[in-house]
Amino acid sequence: MRARQIREGIFWMGAVDWDRRLFDSLIPLPDGTSYNAYLVRGSSKTALLDTVDPSVYYQLDAQLASVEHLDYVVAHHGEQDHSGSIPAVLARYPEASVVCSPKCKPMLIDLLHVAEERIVVVDDGDTIDLGGRTLKFVHAPWVHWPETMLTYVPEDKILFTCDFLGSHLATSELYSTGRPREREAAKRYFAEIMMPFSNLIVKNLDKIDGLDVDVVAPSHGPVVSDPGYITGCYREWSAGPMRNKVCLPYVSMHGSTRVMVDALVSALVGRGVAVERFELTGSDLGNVAMSLVDAATVVIGTPTVLGGAHPAAAHVALLANALRPRTKFVSVMCSYSWGGRAVEQISGLIGNLRAEVLEPVVCKGLPRSQDLQAIERLADQIAQKHRELGLA
Repeated sequence: MRARQIREGIFWMGAVDWDRRLFDSLIPLPDGTSYNAYLVRGSSKTALLDTVDPSVYYQLDAQLASVEHLDYVVAHHGEQDHSGSIPAVLARYPEASVVCSPKCKPMLIDLLHVAEERIVVVDDGDTIDLGGRTLKFVHAPWVHWPETMLTYVPEDKILFTCDFLGSHLATSELYSTGRPREREAAKRYFAEIMMPFSNLIVKNLDKIDGLDVDVVAPSHGPVVSDPGYITGCYREWSAGPMRNKVCLPYVSMHGSTRVMVDALVSALVGRGVAVERFELTGSDLGNVAMSLVDAATVVIGTPTVLGGAHPAAAHVALLANALRPRTKFVSVMCSYSWGGRAVEQISGLIGNLRAEVLEPVVCKGLPRSQDLQAIERLADQIAQKHRELGLA
């Protein structure tokens, strides 16, 4: 991909990674991703904002062929998909300095062995004059690492946000306008990466509200031409009302747990509660994460394996625990044959969820009438709890 102009003297650079399907050996990428760097020229100095994942540096290197001199490389975030090519850029431009936040400096030294003397630390609100263009640095800790900062160019009303307000989406479109596929990619990105920091995201959104922004330029996904659209989405996802919805991830070995799940889905739908159901051996965990963003209740269904929870159910419990959704209620449904501690195990894995625990439903073997009655009671309780929150 060639460099593309955003404003006179400001260019998108980087790489669109159409084929990558897993990020951090953890996060599914059904739509690929991009690694966005941006070149900002002033009348006297030039800055490169972020770099790219080292695996695709050759693309950035080709784009830099027309850039004879570089004064600054701005490292918004120390993670290697953005900072990993800094050593290669510094080798190409021995005159360039790296600009970063105080907390980012030791990360660049430890993770990339950047020479300390080539690093310039900037505090919140500091500026660099490029000649007719200003780089103003905005510290934004915990979106999603503690050292993250943003860069604002007031003359062009562009906010460069690194991971904040981005999306994993490979596309030939330079700009996002909030089309359904783009919104889904942004929600998936929020769910998988930003959701654990919802409270801090609200504070950082408040912080950038004071800036006059026409364009948001993240380091993953397309440039956002309507900043209000993406900041509105983030406010909704991080602090908006929960939905009258149950997220129901489950796994079933011989059908008993699936009978329980079928019964619960039917009972909830009959009471006006929406359900998003995920069979874990075949589901994209990113879809589960998106469901967790606004589901008022989570119910995990699991059979018993060697006395404990099925590993797939334990995995999704660990995922929910790590992502810290704002879920209000949580429960477990379990089938067993000769005993076990599946419910206790799942409950022990979700301690980070600040949710009320509803009575689990546990049955021995294939559910009997009393077990199905217990599922009806659980559905009654969920529907009532949702009504009390004003969701129904």
